[in-house]
Amino acid sequence: MKKVFDKVDLSGLEKLSEEILHLFPDQRVFAFSGDLGAGKTTFIKLICKNLGLNEQLSSPTYAIAHVYLAKEEIYHVDLYRLSGIEEAIEAGIEEYIDGRHYCFIEWPEMIKALLPEDTVMINMKMYSPNKRIIEISCNE
Repeated sequence: MKKVFDKVDLSGLEKLSEEILHLFPDQRVFAFSGDLGAGKTTFIKLICKNLGLNEQLSSPTYAIAHVYLAKEEIYHVDLYRLSGIEEAIEAGIEEYIDGRHYCFIEWPEMIKALLPEDTVMINMKMYSPNKRIIEISCNE
């Protein structure tokens, strides 16, 4: 499945975050790629809010991963600072992507070979300062 959401206003991300959870009710691993500042962390925050997370979510750029508890555990992983797949494995990425809990990964390019086949791939492109083109694909 591949779907493109063209020129999404940043204020429309909340509605789209709900739609993604409805489109992929059985998937647990979501990989977000896109330009720096495209809104990946913001989008993940909104999805987690829809999963019942009430606490403030922050980017795990320096910690690599944050674990939150809503109705179930949620992993938020940011691989931006890592140098390669070996470093990601040392950081425990395989535990996060085992499919038992929701896992939202920013900058997943280096670990594509490790991602489950049914990972939801989300690419965010800046169209303008307030609009994004969002491409979503998944091998269901």
